Amino acid sequence: MKSIFFYLTIFLFTISSCVPPQGDSAKGGQSSPYFTFVFMGMIILVFWLFFIRPQAKKAKTQKNFVENLQKGDKVVTIAGIHGTINKVNEDGTINLEVSPGSYMKIEKSAISMDWTNQLNKVGTPEKK
Repeated sequence: MKSIFFYLTIFLFTISSCVPPQGDSAKGGQSSPYFTFVFMGMIILVFWLFFIRPQAKKAKTQKNFVENLQKGDKVVTIAGIHGTINKVNEDGTINLEVSPGSYMKIEKSAISMDWTNQLNKVGTPEKK
């Protein structure tokens, strides 16, 4: 699978090949400022579509995930600690039971959404 940088590079080279040469005698050697603004706008649009928007979407999903944590959920922290939520505190922390009778108090933001979803997906049987 080709990376997004490959497609972005191809796009930018394609657009830049449309730029008229600088030594064009018909225009007196100057390029159009209109085209420069359009080109910069297209670059900004590409960066927004491929970098800013997906990151904002992922941050929103992570925020919803952290807000919906509840007692009994099996989670994995960003440090790789597996456990079950014993209590959700009002100060943005949770009590995590890592083994029977052993509890840790950690921040909600320390829960990894990706690893937790992967853990819970492995534990659920697939439906056909």
